[in-house]
Amino acid sequence: MTRTLIFFLALAPAGVAHAQSITLRPLGEARLRYESVDQQGLAADADALTLRIRAGVEANAGPWSALVEGQGTLAMVDDYFDGLRGPANRPLVADPGNIALARAQIRYASPAFTMTAGRQRIALDDERFVGSVGFRQNGQSFDAVRAEVTPLKGVKADLSYAWSVRTIWGIDGAGARQQAVSGDNVFGNLSVQTPVGKLTAFAYLVDQDEAAVQGHRLSSQSYGVRLDGVRPIGKAKIAWQLSYARQSDWHRNPNDYAADYYLADVGVDFGGPRLGAGYEILGAGSGAIGGTALTSFQTPLATGFKFQGWADKFLTTPPDGVRDLYASAGWGWKAIGPLKAVTLQAAYHDYRSDRISRSYGDEIDLLASAKLGKCTASARYARYEAGGFATDTDKYWLQLDWML
Repeated sequence: MTRTLIFFLALAPAGVAHAQSITLRPLGEARLRYESVDQQGLAADADALTLRIRAGVEANAGPWSALVEGQGTLAMVDDYFDGLRGPANRPLVADPGNIALARAQIRYASPAFTMTAGRQRIALDDERFVGSVGFRQNGQSFDAVRAEVTPLKGVKADLSYAWSVRTIWGIDGAGARQQAVSGDNVFGNLSVQTPVGKLTAFAYLVDQDEAAVQGHRLSSQSYGVRLDGVRPIGKAKIAWQLSYARQSDWHRNPNDYAADYYLADVGVDFGGPRLGAGYEILGAGSGAIGGTALTSFQTPLATGFKFQGWADKFLTTPPDGVRDLYASAGWGWKAIGPLKAVTLQAAYHDYRSDRISRSYGDEIDLLASAKLGKCTASARYARYEAGGFATDTDKYWLQLDWML
């Protein structure tokens, strides 16, 4: 946190110069989750009952604010492999026990300019490249400085420099699953609103300086463009996303590779019924079939749970890449009696390799959720049926979230 404190001290005089009344806002949230995993090839199932609590305070004085938030994760039932401890004959549930400083940041915000310094969450675009990994109990944050500039209406520049990534593995993280990964990471976005949606050019430079984490092989530079928008059509709304990126090795990465990323996604909300479909490709790099690991398109800082199914089979892209053809259907209600934001959803994924299009397998994901007061309850299920990749896996989740 040394660099974070330097930023705080540098900004403090300006804050004092503009001193005014300070308002305090308490922060608090809790999540109780049961996760069960049945994975073919392992001797036992995984059963994890975990509780996460976050608490903190935000102080505001005009355009200035300071925020401090701590979190703790407790494994109440720990019949699972958490990636660091527990029997490796059980499936991985990546929620190790933890106590940590989740956020410690200072921010200046005006209509045209915002700067945030310190430990913070950064979620860019759809979180395919940089995200907060919100589904996992410990989440992901960054020791960083971030500037957001809006020089003209509909135009925004967003630039971050992060010198440390605080991972989901928590204070006991070690080896390939470090507590934090240092490096000179740079995330840049330039977006403009157009008649067909928001057009964004981006550059994400990921620098993994810890040799224990894949020997620097996750360091990469990705440059691309993205278009996303929403438009009403009668009583319905149609939303679309298109994205392309080119990735290659960067910094200390010993691999020499280049790979492409493609996304086409469309969804229609009829005010109740919802339909969606998409096609996402994380391309294979040059080389032979089943070639060198980590020479396909990788996204190590993404919120991976949001993509390519909830069974988490493709958090690391296979050497031959992966193509995900998917479709979803669901129904949403604003309220059913005392319940708010009621949602039912089902999705199907067909996975194939990018190189020569071999079948990997397919997956079904189901979700039901509803909100009552400050609590949100959800139930999920994922079924991955292996073809030519990984093993059959069933996952179940029951989750209760509360927010102050």
